[in-house]
Amino acid sequence: MPNFALSRRSLLQGIGATAAVAAGQALLGPVGSAAATTSLRAVYHLTPPAGWLSDPQRPIHVDGTYNLYYLHSDQDNAPGGWQHATTTDNVAFTDAGSAIPLAPNFPVWTGSGVVDTDNTAGFGAGAVVVLATQPTGGDAYQQEQYLWYSTDGGTTFTAHGAPVITNPDGSNWFRDPKIHWDSARQEWVVVIGRQQALTFYTSPDLKHWTHQSVFSYSSPNIGGFECPDLYQMTADDGTSHWVLGGSTQGDYSGQPDTHAYWTGSWDGTTFTPDGTDPQWLDWGWDWYAAVSWPNAASPDTSRFAIGWMNNWHYAARTVPTDLSDGYNGQMSIARELRLAKQPGGWYTLLSQPVPALADHVTATVRPADTTVNGSFDLSYHGSAYELDLDISWQQLNNVGLSVGRSANGTRHTNIGIYQGTVYVDRRGSDQPDYSFGSYGQSQAPIDPSARSVHLRILVDRQSVEVFVNAGFTVLSHQVYFETGDTGISLYTDGGAATFANMTITGFADING
Repeated sequence: MPNFALSRRSLLQGIGATAAVAAGQALLGPVGSAAATTSLRAVYHLTPPAGWLSDPQRPIHVDGTYNLYYLHSDQDNAPGGWQHATTTDNVAFTDAGSAIPLAPNFPVWTGSGVVDTDNTAGFGAGAVVVLATQPTGGDAYQQEQYLWYSTDGGTTFTAHGAPVITNPDGSNWFRDPKIHWDSARQEWVVVIGRQQALTFYTSPDLKHWTHQSVFSYSSPNIGGFECPDLYQMTADDGTSHWVLGGSTQGDYSGQPDTHAYWTGSWDGTTFTPDGTDPQWLDWGWDWYAAVSWPNAASPDTSRFAIGWMNNWHYAARTVPTDLSDGYNGQMSIARELRLAKQPGGWYTLLSQPVPALADHVTATVRPADTTVNGSFDLSYHGSAYELDLDISWQQLNNVGLSVGRSANGTRHTNIGIYQGTVYVDRRGSDQPDYSFGSYGQSQAPIDPSARSVHLRILVDRQSVEVFVNAGFTVLSHQVYFETGDTGISLYTDGGAATFANMTITGFADING
Protein backbone atom coordinates (compact mmCIF):
# COMPACT_ATOMS: atom_id res chain seq x y z
CA MET A 1 0.00 0.00 0.00
CA PRO A 2 1.19 3.59 -0.56
CA ASN A 3 2.51 5.47 2.46
CA PHE A 4 -0.39 7.90 2.70
CA ALA A 5 1.20 10.00 5.44
CA LEU A 6 4.32 10.70 3.46
CA SER A 7 2.47 10.95 0.14
CA ARG A 8 0.76 14.03 1.53
CA ARG A 9 4.09 15.70 2.08
CA SER A 10 6.24 14.40 -0.77
CA LEU A 11 4.43 16.84 -3.03
CA LEU A 12 6.18 19.67 -1.21
CA GLN A 13 9.59 18.37 -2.14
CA GLY A 14 8.81 17.03 -5.57
CA ILE A 15 10.52 13.75 -4.65
CA GLY A 16 9.53 10.52 -6.30
CA ALA A 17 6.92 8.29 -4.70
CA THR A 18 9.26 5.30 -4.44
CA ALA A 19 11.96 7.27 -2.67
CA ALA A 20 9.38 8.93 -0.42
CA VAL A 21 7.89 5.64 0.73
CA ALA A 22 11.33 4.17 1.34
CA ALA A 23 12.30 7.17 3.47
CA GLY A 24 9.09 7.00 5.45
CA GLN A 25 9.50 3.33 6.30
CA ALA A 26 12.64 3.85 8.38
CA LEU A 27 11.87 2.33 11.78
CA LEU A 28 12.65 4.19 14.96
CA GLY A 29 15.95 3.09 16.44
CA PRO A 30 19.71 3.21 15.89
CA VAL A 31 20.86 4.69 12.60
CA GLY A 32 24.18 5.90 11.27
CA SER A 33 27.35 5.72 13.33
CA ALA A 34 26.24 7.97 16.19
CA ALA A 35 25.87 6.36 19.59
CA ALA A 36 23.81 8.18 22.20
CA THR A 37 23.11 6.91 25.71
CA THR A 38 22.12 10.14 27.47
CA SER A 39 18.57 11.38 27.11
CA LEU A 40 18.07 14.26 24.69
CA ARG A 41 14.34 14.55 25.38
CA ALA A 42 13.11 18.13 25.66
CA VAL A 43 12.73 19.37 29.22
CA TYR A 44 9.90 21.92 28.86
CA HIS A 45 8.48 21.27 25.37
CA LEU A 46 5.76 18.79 24.43
CA THR A 47 7.14 15.51 23.05
CA PRO A 48 5.39 12.19 22.30
CA PRO A 49 5.86 9.28 24.71
CA ALA A 50 7.38 7.39 21.76
CA GLY A 51 7.18 7.38 17.98
CA TRP A 52 6.58 10.16 15.49
CA LEU A 53 4.94 13.51 16.30
CA SER A 54 3.88 16.05 13.69
CA ASP A 55 1.01 18.50 13.10
CA PRO A 56 -0.67 19.84 16.26
CA GLN A 57 -4.46 20.00 16.18
CA ARG A 58 -6.05 23.10 17.69
CA PRO A 59 -6.78 22.56 21.40
CA ILE A 60 -10.33 22.71 22.68
CA HIS A 61 -11.23 23.87 26.18
CA VAL A 62 -13.46 21.51 28.17
CA ASP A 63 -14.15 21.77 31.93
CA GLY A 64 -11.06 23.87 32.63
CA THR A 65 -8.68 21.74 30.59
CA TYR A 66 -7.18 22.34 27.16
CA ASN A 67 -7.24 19.21 24.99
CA LEU A 68 -4.54 19.21 22.32
CA TYR A 69 -4.24 16.51 19.66
CA TYR A 70 -1.39 15.82 17.28
CA LEU A 71 -0.56 13.49 14.40
CA HIS A 72 1.21 10.42 15.71
CA SER A 73 2.64 7.18 14.34
CA ASP A 74 4.67 4.31 15.73
CA GLN A 75 7.34 4.89 13.09
CA ASP A 76 8.86 7.94 11.47
CA ASN A 77 6.53 9.70 9.03
CA ALA A 78 4.25 6.70 8.58
CA PRO A 79 0.44 6.45 8.58
CA GLY A 80 -1.12 7.23 11.95
CA GLY A 81 -3.91 8.91 13.87
CA TRP A 82 -4.51 11.57 16.50
CA GLN A 83 -2.73 11.39 19.86
CA HIS A 84 -4.30 13.27 22.79
CA ALA A 85 -2.56 15.43 25.41
CA THR A 86 -4.14 17.59 28.11
CA THR A 87 -2.95 20.71 29.90
CA THR A 88 -4.28 23.39 32.21
CA ASP A 89 -1.51 25.92 31.59
CA ASN A 90 -0.30 25.20 28.02
CA VAL A 91 3.17 24.30 29.29
CA ALA A 92 2.93 20.94 31.07
CA PHE A 93 1.06 18.37 28.97
CA THR A 94 -0.19 14.95 30.09
CA ASP A 95 -0.47 12.16 27.53
CA ALA A 96 -4.03 10.87 27.26
CA GLY A 97 -3.53 8.13 24.67
CA SER A 98 -4.88 7.74 21.17
CA ALA A 99 -8.06 9.72 20.47
CA ILE A 100 -8.61 8.85 16.79
CA PRO A 101 -6.56 5.76 15.96
CA LEU A 102 -5.23 4.66 12.60
CA ALA A 103 -7.82 2.64 10.72
CA PRO A 104 -6.56 -0.14 8.43
CA ASN A 105 -4.74 1.65 5.58
CA PHE A 106 -6.76 4.80 6.32
CA PRO A 107 -4.74 7.40 8.26
CA VAL A 108 -6.15 10.56 9.77
CA TRP A 109 -4.50 13.80 8.77
CA THR A 110 -4.93 17.31 10.12
CA GLY A 111 -8.23 19.02 10.92
CA SER A 112 -9.82 20.73 13.89
CA GLY A 113 -12.33 20.18 16.64
CA VAL A 114 -14.99 22.39 18.20
CA VAL A 115 -17.28 22.15 21.19
CA ASP A 116 -20.82 22.12 19.79
CA THR A 117 -22.39 23.93 22.72
CA ASP A 118 -25.81 24.38 21.09
CA ASN A 119 -26.05 20.87 19.60
CA THR A 120 -26.12 22.12 16.02
CA ALA A 121 -24.87 18.73 14.77
CA GLY A 122 -27.32 16.64 16.78
CA PHE A 123 -24.76 14.64 18.76
CA GLY A 124 -25.74 16.33 22.02
CA ALA A 125 -25.08 19.72 23.60
CA GLY A 126 -21.40 20.03 24.38
CA ALA A 127 -20.31 17.24 22.03
CA VAL A 128 -16.84 17.65 20.52
CA VAL A 129 -17.04 17.53 16.73
CA VAL A 130 -13.96 17.09 14.55
CA LEU A 131 -13.44 17.58 10.83
CA ALA A 132 -10.20 16.11 9.47
CA THR A 133 -8.71 15.13 6.14
CA GLN A 134 -8.34 11.56 4.96
CA PRO A 135 -6.93 10.36 1.62
CA THR A 136 -9.63 8.51 -0.29
CA GLY A 137 -10.42 6.76 -3.53
CA GLY A 138 -8.01 4.91 -5.72
CA ASP A 139 -5.60 7.84 -5.77
CA ALA A 140 -3.64 8.16 -2.54
CA TYR A 141 -3.29 11.88 -3.17
CA GLN A 142 -7.02 12.64 -3.30
CA GLN A 143 -8.29 14.16 -0.06
CA GLU A 144 -11.71 14.70 1.49
CA GLN A 145 -13.03 15.93 4.83
CA TYR A 146 -14.52 13.48 7.33
CA LEU A 147 -16.35 13.98 10.63
CA TRP A 148 -15.89 12.39 14.05
CA TYR A 149 -17.72 13.20 17.28
CA SER A 150 -17.11 12.68 20.97
CA THR A 151 -19.61 12.66 23.81
CA ASP A 152 -17.02 12.19 26.58
CA GLY A 153 -15.24 15.55 26.37
CA GLY A 154 -12.89 14.69 23.53
CA THR A 155 -11.36 11.51 24.94
CA THR A 156 -12.79 9.01 22.44
CA PHE A 157 -14.36 9.63 19.03
CA THR A 158 -16.84 7.93 16.74
CA ALA A 159 -16.53 8.18 12.96
CA HIS A 160 -19.59 9.64 11.29
CA GLY A 161 -19.12 7.81 7.99
CA ALA A 162 -18.96 9.29 4.50
CA PRO A 163 -17.07 12.52 3.88
CA VAL A 164 -19.01 15.68 4.77
CA ILE A 165 -17.01 17.83 2.32
CA THR A 166 -16.11 16.01 -0.86
CA ASN A 167 -13.20 16.83 -3.08
CA PRO A 168 -14.53 19.29 -5.70
CA ASP A 169 -12.09 18.44 -8.48
CA GLY A 170 -10.03 15.40 -7.50
CA SER A 171 -7.14 17.67 -6.56
CA ASN A 172 -4.24 16.32 -4.59
CA TRP A 173 -4.31 19.41 -2.35
CA PHE A 174 -7.56 19.77 -0.40
CA ARG A 175 -6.71 19.45 3.27
CA ASP A 176 -6.68 20.47 6.91
CA PRO A 177 -10.14 21.98 7.62
CA LYS A 178 -10.20 24.65 10.32
CA ILE A 179 -13.64 25.38 11.82
CA HIS A 180 -14.71 28.67 13.39
CA TRP A 181 -18.09 29.80 14.75
CA ASP A 182 -19.25 32.97 13.01
CA SER A 183 -21.30 34.58 15.78
CA ALA A 184 -22.51 37.44 13.60
CA ARG A 185 -24.21 35.06 11.15
CA GLN A 186 -24.85 32.18 13.57
CA GLU A 187 -23.17 29.57 11.41
CA TRP A 188 -19.99 27.56 11.14
CA VAL A 189 -17.30 28.56 8.66
CA VAL A 190 -14.42 26.33 7.62
CA VAL A 191 -11.26 27.15 5.69
CA ILE A 192 -9.45 24.39 3.77
CA GLY A 193 -5.93 24.51 2.36
CA ARG A 194 -5.40 24.32 -1.39
CA GLN A 195 -2.51 24.84 -3.81
CA GLN A 196 -1.76 28.58 -3.58
CA ALA A 197 -5.27 29.19 -2.25
CA LEU A 198 -7.65 28.84 0.69
CA THR A 199 -11.28 27.87 0.18
CA PHE A 200 -14.28 28.62 2.43
CA TYR A 201 -17.43 26.67 3.24
CA THR A 202 -20.27 27.45 5.67
CA SER A 203 -22.66 25.19 7.54
CA PRO A 204 -25.54 25.35 10.02
CA ASP A 205 -24.81 21.92 11.53
CA LEU A 206 -21.20 20.81 10.82
CA LYS A 207 -22.54 18.08 8.52
CA HIS A 208 -23.84 19.94 5.49
CA TRP A 209 -21.48 22.44 3.93
CA THR A 210 -21.90 25.05 1.17
CA HIS A 211 -18.92 26.38 -0.76
CA GLN A 212 -18.63 30.18 -0.58
CA SER A 213 -15.39 31.50 -2.07
CA VAL A 214 -11.68 31.08 -2.69
CA PHE A 215 -8.87 33.28 -1.41
CA SER A 216 -5.88 33.03 -3.76
CA TYR A 217 -2.26 34.07 -3.37
CA SER A 218 0.22 33.05 -6.04
CA SER A 219 2.78 35.83 -6.50
CA PRO A 220 5.31 35.55 -5.13
CA ASN A 221 5.03 31.78 -4.98
CA ILE A 222 4.76 30.50 -1.40
CA GLY A 223 3.43 27.08 -2.42
CA GLY A 224 0.36 25.31 -1.12
CA PHE A 225 -1.44 26.14 2.10
CA GLU A 226 -1.49 23.60 4.91
CA CYS A 227 -3.03 23.73 8.37
CA PRO A 228 -4.91 27.01 7.78
CA ASP A 229 -6.28 29.16 10.58
CA LEU A 230 -9.26 31.51 10.76
CA TYR A 231 -10.52 33.50 13.74
CA GLN A 232 -11.71 36.87 15.04
CA MET A 233 -9.64 38.93 17.45
CA THR A 234 -9.92 42.29 19.20
CA ALA A 235 -6.83 44.50 18.83
CA ASP A 236 -5.24 46.69 21.48
CA ASP A 237 -7.23 49.69 20.21
CA GLY A 238 -10.57 47.88 20.70
CA THR A 239 -11.27 47.19 17.02
CA SER A 240 -12.26 43.70 15.85
CA HIS A 241 -10.51 41.90 13.00
CA TRP A 242 -10.51 38.55 11.25
CA VAL A 243 -7.21 36.74 10.82
CA LEU A 244 -6.56 34.22 8.04
CA GLY A 245 -3.36 32.23 7.79
CA GLY A 246 -1.69 28.96 6.97
CA SER A 247 1.63 27.17 6.72
CA THR A 248 3.39 27.62 3.40
CA GLN A 249 6.58 26.90 1.49
CA GLY A 250 7.81 30.48 1.48
CA ASP A 251 11.37 29.46 0.62
CA TYR A 252 10.23 29.17 -3.01
CA SER A 253 10.51 32.97 -3.09
CA GLY A 254 12.90 33.80 -0.27
CA GLN A 255 10.22 33.93 2.43
CA PRO A 256 9.90 31.89 5.64
CA ASP A 257 8.83 28.25 5.57
CA THR A 258 6.34 28.84 8.38
CA HIS A 259 2.98 30.51 9.02
CA ALA A 260 1.81 33.34 6.76
CA TYR A 261 -1.22 35.40 7.80
CA TRP A 262 -3.41 38.32 6.78
CA THR A 263 -5.65 40.55 8.86
CA GLY A 264 -8.93 41.52 7.21
CA SER A 265 -12.70 41.09 7.25
CA TRP A 266 -15.18 38.27 6.65
CA ASP A 267 -18.71 39.01 5.37
CA GLY A 268 -20.06 35.47 5.48
CA THR A 269 -18.94 34.76 1.93
CA THR A 270 -15.54 36.32 1.27
CA PHE A 271 -12.40 37.15 3.21
CA THR A 272 -11.02 40.58 2.27
CA PRO A 273 -7.42 41.16 3.39
CA ASP A 274 -6.15 44.51 4.65
CA GLY A 275 -3.07 44.16 2.44
CA THR A 276 -1.88 42.08 -0.49
CA ASP A 277 1.15 40.35 0.99
CA PRO A 278 1.15 38.26 4.17
CA GLN A 279 2.90 38.80 7.44
CA TRP A 280 4.79 35.95 9.14
CA LEU A 281 4.40 34.54 12.62
CA ASP A 282 7.88 33.02 12.53
CA TRP A 283 11.06 33.50 10.50
CA GLY A 284 12.91 30.35 11.50
CA TRP A 285 12.90 27.03 9.66
CA ASP A 286 10.92 25.04 12.23
CA TRP A 287 7.51 26.44 13.11
CA TYR A 288 5.20 24.58 10.75
CA ALA A 289 1.60 23.34 10.87
CA ALA A 290 0.93 25.90 13.58
CA VAL A 291 -2.45 26.28 15.27
CA SER A 292 -3.92 28.94 17.52
CA TRP A 293 -6.72 28.79 20.08
CA PRO A 294 -8.48 31.32 22.33
CA ASN A 295 -7.22 32.05 25.81
CA ALA A 296 -10.13 30.89 27.95
CA ALA A 297 -9.46 33.74 30.39
CA SER A 298 -9.68 36.47 27.70
CA PRO A 299 -10.81 34.86 24.42
CA ASP A 300 -11.39 38.07 22.47
CA THR A 301 -8.01 39.71 23.01
CA SER A 302 -5.60 36.84 23.62
CA ARG A 303 -4.83 33.59 21.84
CA PHE A 304 -2.26 30.87 22.27
CA ALA A 305 -0.34 29.26 19.40
CA ILE A 306 1.94 26.27 18.97
CA GLY A 307 3.85 24.84 16.01
CA TRP A 308 5.57 21.62 14.97
CA MET A 309 9.32 22.15 15.20
CA ASN A 310 10.28 20.53 11.94
CA ASN A 311 10.46 21.19 8.22
CA TRP A 312 9.53 18.93 5.31
CA HIS A 313 12.89 19.54 3.67
CA TYR A 314 14.45 17.24 6.28
CA ALA A 315 11.58 15.89 8.40
CA ALA A 316 11.33 12.47 6.73
CA ARG A 317 14.44 11.06 8.32
CA THR A 318 15.79 10.06 11.69
CA VAL A 319 16.97 12.59 14.28
CA PRO A 320 19.18 12.21 17.38
CA THR A 321 16.20 11.58 19.69
CA ASP A 322 15.21 8.52 17.62
CA LEU A 323 18.34 6.85 18.95
CA SER A 324 18.54 8.38 22.42
CA ASP A 325 14.86 8.32 23.43
CA GLY A 326 12.83 6.50 20.77
CA TYR A 327 10.83 9.48 19.51
CA ASN A 328 10.96 12.00 16.68
CA GLY A 329 9.48 15.48 16.96
CA GLN A 330 8.49 18.13 19.47
CA MET A 331 6.19 21.13 19.63
CA SER A 332 7.37 24.69 20.06
CA ILE A 333 6.74 26.42 23.32
CA ALA A 334 3.17 27.68 23.39
CA ARG A 335 3.14 31.42 22.76
CA GLU A 336 0.57 34.09 23.52
CA LEU A 337 -0.66 36.18 20.58
CA ARG A 338 -2.04 39.70 20.81
CA LEU A 339 -3.16 41.90 17.92
CA ALA A 340 -1.53 45.34 17.94
CA LYS A 341 -2.06 48.44 15.84
CA GLN A 342 1.17 49.75 14.33
CA PRO A 343 2.11 53.42 13.72
CA GLY A 344 1.30 53.08 10.02
CA GLY A 345 -2.30 52.09 10.85
CA TRP A 346 -1.89 48.39 10.08
CA TYR A 347 -2.27 45.50 12.50
CA THR A 348 0.15 42.74 13.42
CA LEU A 349 0.26 39.76 15.77
CA LEU A 350 2.81 39.99 18.57
CA SER A 351 4.15 36.77 20.12
CA GLN A 352 5.63 36.04 23.54
CA PRO A 353 6.19 32.76 25.39
CA VAL A 354 3.06 31.79 27.28
CA PRO A 355 3.11 33.52 30.72
CA ALA A 356 2.61 30.23 32.60
CA LEU A 357 6.14 29.22 31.61
CA ALA A 358 7.27 31.31 34.59
CA ASP A 359 5.45 28.92 36.93
CA HIS A 360 7.93 26.16 36.00
CA VAL A 361 11.13 28.07 36.80
CA THR A 362 13.42 26.25 39.22
CA ALA A 363 16.47 28.53 39.31
CA THR A 364 17.43 32.06 38.27
CA VAL A 365 20.91 33.44 37.52
CA ARG A 366 21.64 37.11 36.77
CA PRO A 367 25.05 37.60 35.17
CA ALA A 368 26.59 41.04 35.59
CA ASP A 369 26.30 43.56 32.78
CA THR A 370 29.36 43.39 30.56
CA THR A 371 30.85 45.27 27.63
CA VAL A 372 32.38 42.97 25.04
CA ASN A 373 34.81 43.75 22.26
CA GLY A 374 35.59 40.35 20.78
CA SER A 375 34.22 37.48 22.88
CA PHE A 376 33.35 36.65 26.47
CA ASP A 377 32.26 33.32 27.98
CA LEU A 378 29.54 33.32 30.63
CA SER A 379 30.10 31.01 33.58
CA TYR A 380 26.61 29.51 33.22
CA HIS A 381 26.22 26.04 31.67
CA GLY A 382 22.91 24.37 30.84
CA SER A 383 20.85 22.59 28.23
CA ALA A 384 17.31 23.80 29.06
CA TYR A 385 16.83 27.46 29.99
CA GLU A 386 15.63 30.90 28.96
CA LEU A 387 18.12 33.72 28.45
CA ASP A 388 16.63 37.22 28.58
CA LEU A 389 18.90 40.18 27.77
CA ASP A 390 19.40 43.60 26.20
CA ILE A 391 22.22 44.31 23.74
CA SER A 392 23.26 47.86 22.82
CA TRP A 393 26.03 49.25 20.60
CA GLN A 394 27.12 52.31 18.66
CA GLN A 395 29.10 51.03 15.69
CA LEU A 396 30.02 47.45 14.79
CA ASN A 397 29.60 44.83 12.10
CA ASN A 398 28.12 41.91 14.01
CA VAL A 399 26.93 41.25 17.54
CA GLY A 400 25.37 38.27 19.25
CA LEU A 401 25.80 35.23 21.41
CA SER A 402 26.53 31.56 21.02
CA VAL A 403 24.41 28.97 22.84
CA GLY A 404 25.06 25.26 22.99
CA ARG A 405 28.79 25.97 23.02
CA SER A 406 31.04 22.94 23.49
CA ALA A 407 33.96 23.03 25.89
CA ASN A 408 36.47 23.52 23.07
CA GLY A 409 34.30 26.12 21.32
CA THR A 410 34.03 24.21 18.05
CA ARG A 411 30.28 23.55 18.40
CA HIS A 412 27.72 26.31 18.88
CA THR A 413 24.57 27.97 17.56
CA ASN A 414 24.86 31.71 16.96
CA ILE A 415 22.10 34.28 17.47
CA GLY A 416 22.87 37.83 16.46
CA ILE A 417 22.34 41.09 14.60
CA TYR A 418 24.03 41.75 11.26
CA GLN A 419 23.35 44.44 8.63
CA GLY A 420 19.70 45.07 9.46
CA THR A 421 18.80 41.45 10.17
CA VAL A 422 18.46 39.22 13.20
CA TYR A 423 19.73 35.71 12.51
CA VAL A 424 20.04 32.21 13.93
CA ASP A 425 22.94 30.15 12.57
CA ARG A 426 22.78 26.52 13.73
CA ARG A 427 25.35 25.14 11.27
CA GLY A 428 27.94 24.93 14.04
CA SER A 429 25.70 22.42 15.86
CA ASP A 430 25.43 19.95 12.98
CA GLN A 431 26.65 16.39 13.51
CA PRO A 432 28.20 13.98 10.99
CA ASP A 433 25.02 11.89 10.89
CA TYR A 434 22.60 14.82 11.16
CA SER A 435 22.81 18.03 9.19
CA PHE A 436 20.36 20.73 8.08
CA GLY A 437 22.42 21.37 4.96
CA SER A 438 21.41 24.57 3.18
CA TYR A 439 18.77 25.25 5.87
CA GLY A 440 21.33 25.87 8.60
CA GLN A 441 20.72 29.61 8.95
CA SER A 442 17.66 31.88 8.97
CA GLN A 443 17.26 35.62 9.24
CA ALA A 444 14.58 38.28 9.60
CA PRO A 445 14.62 42.01 8.92
CA ILE A 446 14.83 44.52 11.76
CA ASP A 447 15.30 48.28 11.81
CA PRO A 448 18.79 48.84 10.32
CA SER A 449 19.14 52.06 12.32
CA ALA A 450 18.57 50.27 15.64
CA ARG A 451 21.39 50.38 18.14
CA SER A 452 19.79 48.09 20.71
CA VAL A 453 17.72 44.93 20.82
CA HIS A 454 15.91 42.89 23.44
CA LEU A 455 16.07 39.10 23.07
CA ARG A 456 14.27 36.25 24.83
CA ILE A 457 16.01 33.02 23.87
CA LEU A 458 14.51 29.65 24.80
CA VAL A 459 17.02 26.82 24.66
CA ASP A 460 15.95 23.21 25.15
CA ARG A 461 17.94 20.05 24.49
CA GLN A 462 17.16 20.02 20.75
CA SER A 463 15.73 23.47 20.01
CA VAL A 464 16.21 27.24 20.07
CA GLU A 465 13.44 29.87 19.87
CA VAL A 466 14.27 33.58 19.69
CA PHE A 467 11.71 36.31 20.50
CA VAL A 468 12.84 39.77 19.40
CA ASN A 469 11.78 43.00 21.14
CA ALA A 470 7.97 43.04 21.59
CA GLY A 471 7.55 39.78 19.67
CA PHE A 472 6.94 41.11 16.19
CA THR A 473 9.78 38.79 15.07
CA VAL A 474 10.36 35.20 16.22
CA LEU A 475 12.77 32.57 14.88
CA SER A 476 12.24 28.91 15.86
CA HIS A 477 14.61 26.03 15.12
CA GLN A 478 15.50 22.46 15.81
CA VAL A 479 19.16 22.20 16.80
CA TYR A 480 21.26 19.04 17.02
CA PHE A 481 22.92 19.76 20.36
CA GLU A 482 25.18 17.08 21.80
CA THR A 483 25.15 16.37 25.52
CA GLY A 484 28.24 18.50 26.19
CA ASP A 485 26.97 21.55 24.31
CA THR A 486 26.07 23.65 27.35
CA GLY A 487 28.10 26.88 27.25
CA ILE A 488 27.14 30.47 26.40
CA SER A 489 29.50 32.99 24.79
CA LEU A 490 28.95 36.67 23.90
CA TYR A 491 30.63 38.12 20.81
CA THR A 492 31.08 41.23 18.70
CA ASP A 493 32.90 42.03 15.47
CA GLY A 494 34.13 45.49 14.50
CA GLY A 495 33.33 47.24 17.76
CA ALA A 496 32.02 46.91 21.29
CA ALA A 497 28.55 46.16 22.66
CA THR A 498 27.02 46.11 26.12
CA PHE A 499 25.11 43.02 27.24
CA ALA A 500 22.80 44.09 30.06
CA ASN A 501 19.87 42.97 32.20
CA MET A 502 20.77 39.34 31.61
CA THR A 503 18.57 36.76 33.32
CA ILE A 504 18.94 33.01 32.88
CA THR A 505 16.13 30.80 34.19
CA GLY A 506 16.12 27.03 34.37
CA PHE A 507 12.94 24.98 34.19
CA ALA A 508 11.46 21.92 35.80
CA ASP A 509 11.43 18.81 33.64
CA ILE A 510 7.81 18.53 32.52
CA ASN A 511 8.64 15.36 30.54
CA GLY A 512 10.62 13.62 33.28
